[in-house]
Amino acid sequence: MATEVKVPTLGESITEATLGQWLKAPGEAVKADEPIASLETDKVAVEVNSPVDGVMGEQVVAEGDTVLVDAVIAIINEGAAASTAATPAVADRNAVGQAEAAAPAEPASAPVEEDDGDPKTLSPAVRRVVLEYGLDPSKIKGTGKDGRLTKDDVLLAAKTQKPAAAPAAATPAPAVSAPAASFAVSGERKEERVRMTRLRKTVAARLKDAQNTAAMLTTYNDVDMTAVIDARNRYKDLFEKKHGIRLGFMSFFAKAAVLAARDVPAVNASIEGDEIVYRDYVDISVAVSAPQGLVVPVVRDADKLSFAGIEKTIADFGRRAKDGTLKMEEMKGGTFTISNGGVFGSLLSSPIINPPQSAVLGLHRIEERPVVRDGQIVARPMMYLALSYDHRLIDGREAVTFLVRIKEAIEDPTRLLIDL
Repeated sequence: MATEVKVPTLGESITEATLGQWLKAPGEAVKADEPIASLETDKVAVEVNSPVDGVMGEQVVAEGDTVLVDAVIAIINEGAAASTAATPAVADRNAVGQAEAAAPAEPASAPVEEDDGDPKTLSPAVRRVVLEYGLDPSKIKGTGKDGRLTKDDVLLAAKTQKPAAAPAAATPAPAVSAPAASFAVSGERKEERVRMTRLRKTVAARLKDAQNTAAMLTTYNDVDMTAVIDARNRYKDLFEKKHGIRLGFMSFFAKAAVLAARDVPAVNASIEGDEIVYRDYVDISVAVSAPQGLVVPVVRDADKLSFAGIEKTIADFGRRAKDGTLKMEEMKGGTFTISNGGVFGSLLSSPIINPPQSAVLGLHRIEERPVVRDGQIVARPMMYLALSYDHRLIDGREAVTFLVRIKEAIEDPTRLLIDL
């Protein structure tokens, strides 16, 4: 008996997705509720599970194809025996957007045998990093769902393992002749063309739209992190023992942003048509790194959460972003964004607004710098802050005031406790 596998409902207003990766090959045994494919939407990756026990049959669409909600993407043969040889996927019958489908599709991933003999499939992003560093994926421990390799797994292995010999190119690169007075090119040079994921295309479009729509401006300040670092070091063990979560810096900045938004409500507002929407709540979008790219889940009612509540929510988002299990509804409705480029080593940047929000706070790395305190030059752990804002709604005075309130709360965390 054959059972059709269809694209599930993807969420409000989302009608299509891209088949990002097949997790099962034709001929492989599958169990009910076991993931067989990964779909990429405008916001997150969604796994499609097998509805029954059986054997993977036809793959009706190819990786990179666009599919509609409720379209058939595969066939599961119930009661059939698993085959050692995989049958080729048939031509796409449910893809839409023929112009996009005409572009060269990403080749199907090859199974990789891990040490326990369980075949795994590399996603296109992971495969690119494996080839770039010349690593043997079978020797890398996967931390993703069901033990699959993530991009972070490969990057970590690249730092600790001795790279294997890089595979030879299928065809030699064309020779490049340079004028005698110009430059010379020696050795083999490679290029790879990879289709943009739906998430990356959506991010690109939204960022460009933000630049085209908002009158965007950025103001900067710096903050002395001494008091927060001292408080964290003093209470981190007790905090973790009581709440089961580490005390980080993000909860301090989230609380400081809530406090500042009460004095400058325009930063937490947005423009809708000819109206300005002011809010008595603060939903903070927190930028989180995921294998598919940067995602921005929302900490709901951050103004009502405790430090522990904020830390637990952000930690949960971080784990599920790496696993690809964030839900689309968790990405919607933020009123203000905090982006921490400091975890990647950024010293200073100008973040871009996340529409329809009107402001975003950029955090950066902490480093000791000389500052003057009481007439003396001393070293202090300093961080640059950047607030990008929509000048159509937020005046320069309001933006500077908001950033100063953040600075005051971080340099004197007692303000966060007494709401000052």
